[in-house]
Formats: sequence, structure tokens, C-alpha cells
Amino acid sequence: MTLQLLADAVAAGARLEPACELLGLTVRTVQRWRADHGGDDMRRGPASVPHNKLNPQEEKRLIKLVNLPRYRELSPKQIIPMLATRGIYIASEATLYRILKKYGQQHHRSRARPPSRRPRALTAHGPCQVFSWDITYLPSCVRGKFFYLYLVVDVWSRRIMAAVVHEYECGKLAAEMLEQCLRSNASSDKVWFLHADNGAAMRSGTLLAKLRDLGITPSFSRPHVSDDNPYSEALFRTLKYCPSFPRRPFADLAAARAWVEQFVHWYNTQHLHSAIRFVTPDARHFGLDLAQLEQRRKTYALAKGRHPERWSRATRNWEPILIVTLNPERDPVASEPAKQTA
Repeated sequence: MTLQLLADAVAAGARLEPACELLGLTVRTVQRWRADHGGDDMRRGPASVPHNKLNPQEEKRLIKLVNLPRYRELSPKQIIPMLATRGIYIASEATLYRILKKYGQQHHRSRARPPSRRPRALTAHGPCQVFSWDITYLPSCVRGKFFYLYLVVDVWSRRIMAAVVHEYECGKLAAEMLEQCLRSNASSDKVWFLHADNGAAMRSGTLLAKLRDLGITPSFSRPHVSDDNPYSEALFRTLKYCPSFPRRPFADLAAARAWVEQFVHWYNTQHLHSAIRFVTPDARHFGLDLAQLEQRRKTYALAKGRHPERWSRATRNWEPILIVTLNPERDPVASEPAKQTA
């Protein structure tokens, strides 16, 4: 029966190896069964239950024992010798690993490492409402030495709001950058949230005090989870993979600052961003994208009117994206707006 099912699947266009994987078999096993003129599944499994297997009551007692305060932070490699020293034998090390895996307790049985919560979803309905920032390395000519690029991006428009390069990383420089960024933008009084990761500069007392004075609420990613700050991470990838990024390290701080200034101008004014309907961040930030998208919509409508046979579905969607959410909730419940508008 098994070989016949595989033959039918292959005849219908499936590949033999994936079909075998679905049944938990290898191609070599199927070839051997065919050579032996077999038709049924030749796997028989264990003939009987091992006579020395722990019963459910013994397994529960074992789980209760290893979760005691004395043992809950230790691995089976440590628990077994400690119990043997006290004259106690409960099971072999391999059996203990197997039982812990069965009950989902092989890792982190203690409360020493509590699960981190996802950051709150932040929703922006327009520019200068939710900012994201981060720091990345820029290579220098000295091995082991880097320049540090501080970069702030508007989550809604993807516009780079501030970008400065320094020789070291600290919260004071970050606070100065943020204050200068808000002073140079007319809509800075609308900024509600500033999201960042858990770096030392991001959590520095100087920066947090500055945010409190400016009335901005800080938001942080989970430790070691770069996906919680996706807009800054994606921007850094664009920066380091763009064609103009130097192939050699920057000669000095001035060279790094000059290149970053050129990149920011290109990114804000020329780069067609795929996540905002291929308009530039500047155009979206200042409301110029609406006319561009309307012109594209009309162009596609006219093209479809001339040759409707070339479209089997609707034309490309050129409607503006009105709402952008940082770290949206995974459940179907809609996330809260960053702040209620009057």
C-alpha cells in the first residue's frame, strides 16, 4: 500500500524524495522495499513496551524532584551526580533528558530568565508621530576602531530625520542629536514615541531625562530581538548595500560624515521606497506623494482602457498608505493608536 501511494504521487508529478519525507521514510528505504517485492509499510516498530520503562507516576515524581529550588536551575548532567552523592538514584541521565523533553522542561525550568514581552504596538497616522533610532558601525582604517552613525527615522514617512557620526557611543551625544533634530523640524511638537533597542546609549539616563523634558515616551525592543526595531535595521541594510557605499574603510571622521550626508540627501529625495508605494520619503513626509500616486493611478486606468485584454485583474494599487504600525499585534485585535487625535 505504501509503495503504491508513492507511485501514484510520483505519477501525478510529485518528486520522490519530498513524498518520502512526508511519510517519514528515506529514498533508500523505498528502493530496498521495491527490490524485495514488498508492498506494505515494512516498519514494525518495537514489538513490546520496555519492561523497565518509567510509569506515569514515576515520571511525575521525577519532574517534581527536578523542579525543586535546589535543582531547577541545573541540567541533568549536574542533577544526577548530586543525587548520587546523597545516595539517591532516580534514572539515568539519558532518561532524565528524555522525560524533561517530554514535559517541555528541558530548558529554563527556573524563573531566572523570565520571558520578555513584545513591545507595545505604536501606530502613526502621519509624519512626526513615531520615530525610530539606532546606532550602527562604520569601518575605519584602523583595525578594531569604528565610527558610530546615530540615525533617526520617521516610521510613517521613512524619512531620515537626523544622522550624525561620532567617534564613540554615549547617551549624551544621542540626547544632543535628538534635541537638534526636534529643533530643526517644524512638526516636532507632535512626536509622541521614540523607539530603540536596548543599547547602553538608548537606555542612558541622560537621554531618558531629555525625552522626559521633551514629553516623548521611550519605547524599547526586547533584548537580542532585532525584529522589534525593523525600520532602523532595514534602513541600515539599505545604507550598507547601496552602490555608493565605499568598498574601503573611511579614512577619517570627516570622510565618514561627508558620505553619510550624501546618502541622507539621496535617500530622502531620490530613493523610491518600496514600502510607501515607491515614492521618496521627502515626498511622503511633506504630502507631495498624493499627487504622484493619483497620476500613476490615472496612467494605469488609461492604459487598461486602451488594452483591457492585458489585465486579467484590477490595475496596480496606487492608493496611499495611511497608517503605519511599528510592532503590530499578532492577534486579530486592532492595536491602539500611538495617541488619540483631537
